[in-house]
Amino acid sequence: MVCNIVTSPIMLRMPSAPATPEDIAIGRDLADTLAAHSHECVGLAANMIGKRKCVIAVADGPHALVMFNPRIIERRDEYQTEEACLSLEGTRPCTRYHSIRVTYLDDAWREHTRSFSGFTAQIIQHECDHCKGIVI
Repeated sequence: MVCNIVTSPIMLRMPSAPATPEDIAIGRDLADTLAAHSHECVGLAANMIGKRKCVIAVADGPHALVMFNPRIIERRDEYQTEEACLSLEGTRPCTRYHSIRVTYLDDAWREHTRSFSGFTAQIIQHECDHCKGIVI
């Protein structure tokens, strides 16, 4: 289901609770909402659709990569950049890493550990910040 985008900084600053298998539908809603906003957005976190659970969706070719309880376990090659957010106007400076390694669960609740680099790594870092209540 395509959901409305939350724009309240107060709501976005609230840290998310760990996702459980009962939250699988949130992943589907994130993927649907990301697809509906593909012309202006490359990633979403569950709090951006009003769900305070640790779930993110990242544009990954024709489909969204949905991650439950993503955790960045390794970061390499720090750089400074500016980012925009679908929930907020304007851009804000931030620190990112060119390469990251992430552990997460898929919608079958299987654990994965993958490495990402470049723009995909940047998107994942932005959405993981959302899960922690960090607004950029």
